Amino acid sequence: MYRLDSHIHCQYSPDSSTKIDDIIKKSIEDKIDIIAISDHNTVEGSKVAVEKTKDTENLLVIPSIEISSSKGHILGFGCEEVVPRDLEPEETIDMIHDQGGLAIIPHPFCFYRHGLLCKSNPDELNFDAIETRNARFIVGWCNFKAKKLADKKNIPPLGASDSHYIDFLGDCYSLIDCELDIDSVLKSIKKGQVEAHGKGTSNIKLSKYLFDKHVRKLY
Repeated sequence: MYRLDSHIHCQYSPDSSTKIDDIIKKSIEDKIDIIAISDHNTVEGSKVAVEKTKDTENLLVIPSIEISSSKGHILGFGCEEVVPRDLEPEETIDMIHDQGGLAIIPHPFCFYRHGLLCKSNPDELNFDAIETRNARFIVGWCNFKAKKLADKKNIPPLGASDSHYIDFLGDCYSLIDCELDIDSVLKSIKKGQVEAHGKGTSNIKLSKYLFDKHVRKLY
């Protein structure tokens, strides 16, 4: 079983300043085997991370993107090209599948972070997996509802840090039964050979990072 963090943001996201080199270094130090840079509506950071690790034996980077559909966010896990934003969720998911990627629903029931299932009926969407342990909401009802849905519908569950700051990388993660190559990772998620694990990101640390970020903007 390998450790996977499928939802990490770097400086190519407008709400993160984390450097890709730092993400790679911390992933290796913390023995996270597989990561995905899932930035908002861009694959540029993902492409850089893939290129930087192409000769790295102990870390696999999966191409990815977090897409703003008209009703909420969707991860295009395995996507190497941009999927346009603001499309209907059904069309977004179709375009992810056209690239051979997986449509994963992040923080699905969090209304203030564009949770897709706050506005969409899961029975009407052909998605492949769902985050049931997003580190930003570990003690809240958002993760509870996601796990309940995954259990009821037999949807593959994922854990992910949703890290926008380097210290939070790997707070939540998935254990996945696969080989260390992209195709095997995608197939294993699709088959449900994954388990969601991890702990919640510290709200105290998060508040400090946000405070420091705003203070830096003043200088």
